[in-house]
Amino acid sequence: VAKGGNGGGAGGRVGALADGDQDANLVARYWRFAFDEELVDRTPEGLLAATYAHRELAEQRVPGEPKLRISPPSGEQQRSVIEIVADDMPFLVNSVTAALHTHHLDLHLLVHPVMVVRRDPDGRLTEIAAEVEPDDAIDGDIVESWIRIEIDPVRDPADRERLHAELQRVMTDVRVAVEDWLPMRQRALDLADELAAARDAGTAPPVPEKDLTDSVELLRWLADDHFTFLGYREYRLVDTGDGDKALEAVPGSGLGILRQAQTAPRRLSSMAPEAAAKVREKRLLIITKANSRSTVHRSSYLDYIGFKVFDDNGEVVGERRFLGLFSTAAYRTSVRELPVVKRKVADVLERSGLSPRSHLGKNLLQILESYPRDELFQITTDDLYHAVIGVLRMAGRRQLRLFLRRDGYGRFISCLIYLPRDRFTTQNQLRMQDILLRELNGVGLDYTTRVTESMLAQVHFIVRTDPSNPPTEVDVDALAQRLAEVTRLWDDDFRLALERKLGDEQAKKLHARYVEAFPDGYRDHHTPQAALEDLAKFELLEEPGQLELRLVSDPCEADSSVVRFKIYRFGEPMMLSAVLPVLHSLGVQVVDERPYEIQRADGTIYLYDFGLKLPEGARALAEIRSHVENAFSAVWRGEAEVDGFNELVLRAGLTWRQVVVLRAYAKYLRQANTVFSQEYVEAALIAHPTIAGLLVELFDNRFCPTLGLTEEKRQLRAQELISAIRQQLDAVASLNQDRILRAYLTLIQATLRTNFYQRTSEGRPKPYVAFKLDPQAVPELPLPRPKYEIFVYSPRFEGVHMRFGAVARGGLRWSDRREDFRTEVLGLVKAQMVKNAVIVPEGAKGGFVLKRRPGDRDEAVACYRQFISGMLDVTDNIVGGAIVPPRDVVRHDGDDPYLVVAADKGTATFSDIANDVAAQYGFWLGDAFASGGSSGYDHKKMGITARGAWESVKRHFRTLGVDVQSQDFTVVGIGDMSGDVFGNGMLRSPHIRLVAAFDHRHIFLDPNPDPAASYAERRRLFHLPRSSWDDYDRSLISEGGGVYPRTAKSVPISPQVRAVLGLDESVTALSPAELIKAILQAPVDLLWNGGIGTYVKASTESHAEVGDKANDAVRIDGRQLRVKVVGEGGNLGMTQRGRVEYALRGGLVNTDFIDNSAGVDSSD
Repeated sequence: VAKGGNGGGAGGRVGALADGDQDANLVARYWRFAFDEELVDRTPEGLLAATYAHRELAEQRVPGEPKLRISPPSGEQQRSVIEIVADDMPFLVNSVTAALHTHHLDLHLLVHPVMVVRRDPDGRLTEIAAEVEPDDAIDGDIVESWIRIEIDPVRDPADRERLHAELQRVMTDVRVAVEDWLPMRQRALDLADELAAARDAGTAPPVPEKDLTDSVELLRWLADDHFTFLGYREYRLVDTGDGDKALEAVPGSGLGILRQAQTAPRRLSSMAPEAAAKVREKRLLIITKANSRSTVHRSSYLDYIGFKVFDDNGEVVGERRFLGLFSTAAYRTSVRELPVVKRKVADVLERSGLSPRSHLGKNLLQILESYPRDELFQITTDDLYHAVIGVLRMAGRRQLRLFLRRDGYGRFISCLIYLPRDRFTTQNQLRMQDILLRELNGVGLDYTTRVTESMLAQVHFIVRTDPSNPPTEVDVDALAQRLAEVTRLWDDDFRLALERKLGDEQAKKLHARYVEAFPDGYRDHHTPQAALEDLAKFELLEEPGQLELRLVSDPCEADSSVVRFKIYRFGEPMMLSAVLPVLHSLGVQVVDERPYEIQRADGTIYLYDFGLKLPEGARALAEIRSHVENAFSAVWRGEAEVDGFNELVLRAGLTWRQVVVLRAYAKYLRQANTVFSQEYVEAALIAHPTIAGLLVELFDNRFCPTLGLTEEKRQLRAQELISAIRQQLDAVASLNQDRILRAYLTLIQATLRTNFYQRTSEGRPKPYVAFKLDPQAVPELPLPRPKYEIFVYSPRFEGVHMRFGAVARGGLRWSDRREDFRTEVLGLVKAQMVKNAVIVPEGAKGGFVLKRRPGDRDEAVACYRQFISGMLDVTDNIVGGAIVPPRDVVRHDGDDPYLVVAADKGTATFSDIANDVAAQYGFWLGDAFASGGSSGYDHKKMGITARGAWESVKRHFRTLGVDVQSQDFTVVGIGDMSGDVFGNGMLRSPHIRLVAAFDHRHIFLDPNPDPAASYAERRRLFHLPRSSWDDYDRSLISEGGGVYPRTAKSVPISPQVRAVLGLDESVTALSPAELIKAILQAPVDLLWNGGIGTYVKASTESHAEVGDKANDAVRIDGRQLRVKVVGEGGNLGMTQRGRVEYALRGGLVNTDFIDNSAGVDSSD
């Protein structure tokens, strides 16, 4: 069966299982009009079983009495099933389903085949003529309605009993209404004739003739299929004998749903005053709503049409009452043709003075045509006139109008509301319902709506009231105002807020720009007033990627620690995974997040609205608002890092720039070999925000150039702050945290200069911070301590430069030892100090590491420029022979204009860059600032250090009778081909057979190298911009060799490697550290050191005495060396005692400062 078709195909699916053609026909008719979508999950067996079950219910039934069964869920059937067999009649299905809806039961399946059957006199089913259509039934046939409804499960037997009784009552009402429909219609016609005859005979009741005429016309119109007659009864007004009167039913007069037994008389004194007065009122016609809902056809309140009975004296003595529902045809009839109503319409048109052909006249008639029909029958002409004229006057106005009318019997209040069509939403409808029920003491409510192409929507509420508790005097204007407020559209209030704040002209412009921009979710969570605050930020966004921020209190939160943080970004969305770490670094908890896309004509604004819970102890919102906004912005721009230091913004009330000071010192402490992790340092400061604030204040006091303090006052204030810090330190409970905080105090006092307060040409803070320190004043620093040290911090890089004298020169290295690059530089400068003992200048060295893209040369150049700039920022210049201090720098030392740098590992080609930076600063040394530039020499290209050390190697081998320039010889090495000393050294002879080497990243093994091929491959690596052993062509490595990362768990040892390293036959694998020890102890000809670190000590020395913790795991003793010669191109590869121990065992070695002195001497 095609999807969407009816269920006629079910017969085909089930017919094969049916018992013969007759049953097949029954199945086909039973499921004939079921939708296929409803049957798609049903099995043929299940459909057949359902059909047979219904037939079983129909086996015995007396005509005129319905059969009803309600089954609970069972087995695979998870719903309750209602099965009905009844005489076919109008309204049956509608009435049953309406009853189920009043019980809030959803219908999941409804089939109601009409069956032609035959029964014997006892009601037993004898035949089902499933192939016969109802219209073709003949004498003896019974047309029955079989109804199957699957509903929500009704599991409680008591609930099923109540539902059973209710459906029985409904079916009884349907039956009696249908049976008595013709008699009720005839009563209406007879009454019309009776009233017409009395009018013509002059014996009519004492009422206006127009009312009599309207009544006659109305009765005949009702009988003409404009009214569904459901009940009729006559009443008489009788004396009770105690001065009261009662309204009692006339026995035998009831028809339809009023056919049941006589009801008790109702005393007028028991009625509401309004209802009692209506009974006595000398008015012929009554049109209103009954106080009960219809159980037949549709579940609406019954229409009540009554006609008073008068005696000869003109007194009211009774009533003829019709109950029913106006038909669809009645609601479609023009108001100019409706009995009773047309007279009111004509009166209103005449009273308005408008021609029906005029524009306003046509509008007025249209308002009348769209007026609720029920209301037109009941409303007075005066009330109708005022209502429709009020609506007419609304033309073009976006406002709400309310028209109230009380029911004459005090049972309900009619509330007719007109409002702008776009304001009519489900949410607004519910809001209006709540207000009307509350303000009018309502006990129930019904409504109808009318929404057309008109600008106005019409909503008609009928509020049921309790006559014993009527509402007090209703202020209609105030009620209308409340309804207008709750239904006002967000856009309307937004426009009004704009006008109040900015004036009409600017408001109109911005409203047009943003009226369609806000998504529904944004409107749900933001008032128009709040949107104005956001709009101020929106208007600042112009360039893609541009960011704006706002931290505000949460108006919906009683907890003041819960705030809203709004991020606005134009044109480019933000990843939550990128935002959350920044927020968490501030110490806040993210409670929720609401993202919105504001669709502006020139692009999308991405708004991220975060709910944040501030940490305990955070400063007041007003104090930290701008600090938090600026901190987030700085981190997002990459000007600050994502770490725990950011929490000081909230806890200590610091700016992000002030936090940079504390972060930079922490980075320096880590390089100074502190035992504390960065996280622990962060925790110490966060735990003591007052001390953190005082440390920053001390820094500010020492170095801020704009304080306007004399040196004496600056020193006096510094002592006050130091005393305050020490007093606070006395209260620190943790010894470790006390050590950290005192280290900060020491570093700030040891700082001589900083560029922190300098600005760029655009007026922004520089993207790096430089401290010039006096290391002699920092006892925690390892020995030896330089005379001066410059530490440059940036989120992109960190660098250090050490000078052991006022006049000192040394290279700047691009290091990849991020964790301990200062240790690396200190080791280099220690050796340089020895080598420079007999020459000038004294030793100096520097190095920097990249933090974001460690291997990126362009990033290295950019950071190198900033590193050079940072050092020059705190260095004096000489202009015209006079010392010129750097701008915005407070100096706590004397004149110091000497700063000279040189190339080193990774920076061999950077000297011109350094000189270019110096030229921008107008530095007095010009291109002599950095040796090795285009006006000098390329340290690596010359290979001067390695060439000088190679002379020592050649001399050692000559004593052994070997010419290394013409004879092959074996080598193990420390370093890699990217380095100046190692790389140049391993290219000094084509006869080198490099069998093993290592650096801090890799281990290289080539147990039987081809001298020529390996020489060519080493040369290729040497000339790459940056390389490692991992770049070595594996196809050129001899059998058993390879390249292994030092992070590997273990390295396999081949027989070839075992042989060349002189290892025991049982060794098949070694850890990287064990393998490096084996390489250092290899029985080869030469150990060439071109790397960083101390790898050989004396057996009498401890690792701690060596002072190179990073290499403790791989270091060996001098007596363990098995090489014939050691060439020391690098510095500090061996301790002096280690050299002696090796030499005493016959090894050939000089010292590092002799072997590599050529490079130093050339630079000097």
